[in-house]
Amino acid sequence: MTAYIARRLLLIIPTLLGILLINFLIVQAAPGGPVERMISQIRGTDQGGVMARIGASGGGEVVGSQSATSGAQGAYRGAQGLDPELIREIEKLYGFDQPAHERFLTMLANYATFDLGESFFRDASVVDLLLEKMPVSISLGLWSTLLIYLVSIPLGIAKAVRHGSRFDVWTSSAIVVGYAIPGFLFAILLIVLFAGGNYFQWFPLRGLTSPDFDQMTPLQQVADYFWHLALPVTAMTIGGFATLAMLTKNSFLDEINKQYVVTARAKGVAENDILYRHIFRNAMLLIISGFPAALLGIFFTGSFLIEVVFSLDGLGLLGFEATLNRDYPVMFGTLFLFTLIGLLLKIVSDVTYVLVDPRIDFESRGN
Repeated sequence: MTAYIARRLLLIIPTLLGILLINFLIVQAAPGGPVERMISQIRGTDQGGVMARIGASGGGEVVGSQSATSGAQGAYRGAQGLDPELIREIEKLYGFDQPAHERFLTMLANYATFDLGESFFRDASVVDLLLEKMPVSISLGLWSTLLIYLVSIPLGIAKAVRHGSRFDVWTSSAIVVGYAIPGFLFAILLIVLFAGGNYFQWFPLRGLTSPDFDQMTPLQQVADYFWHLALPVTAMTIGGFATLAMLTKNSFLDEINKQYVVTARAKGVAENDILYRHIFRNAMLLIISGFPAALLGIFFTGSFLIEVVFSLDGLGLLGFEATLNRDYPVMFGTLFLFTLIGLLLKIVSDVTYVLVDPRIDFESRGN
């Protein structure tokens, strides 16, 4: 197992390179960018602020020479009438005075030391931005994932054991309804019902903690934290638990109908022993295989609309705004970090396979 883990860790490097390269090429081909955004600001009402930003960033004094060539100016739509020297200073500010391959190699060299760069438009490093936003997304993702698995696995097992019963039919109906309602619509419904909409005001509407959080006792802080999380975590749990519950049920049903279960029953083995000592180990492999993707998705991509509805400033909102603003350091920095975490979680998933079923031997697979 040690050799297998070492090989998987080494495979992370080319996988990361491939993902970053593909996304870098796509971004280069996409219209718009930080230079165009800055040009539009200059042509608008923010020219003074833009000039100050260029000077503060070490771009040097912008020379108002009219004899400069117009090659750089013609490269960007909407740049007509602007000093070509100013265009070159803007390119230098964002590193676009270098060829694309040099920018990519520089980015890789920085990422090797976990230097994710500086945001183009937020005056902060990407690492600082991620650390600032991460508590919100981790809070939503961690508790949502935990709640989803705590509800889905026992419910799926109970449905499989009672397949075709009234309990199975009613819970399936509830699961279908929960799956059909998008999480953000359910979030709005929760706000209307319980957060000062038209009925009750039992839960807060904004933020992860109260304004006086620092003055509270530790016990009060814990209670306040979960009080703020109650509605967004509930909204995120609905769709996730529906899918996982049905997956668990079907996985257990498939194992229950296999020959080894029939043989165990014929030998007089107790039903609980059959279920939890034999069926559980085999059926849970499918559930475990989807855990890394589910965890990463809930942490970093699945919470955007929930963050907007409940006014939570997390990683989902950060990534969305970075894409709109063409904030490339934030876009690629988060892509690098999330991909790395996802690949590491996949290795953790394989290790968990072996813990659940020691008969699995990755070493013999030779990959």
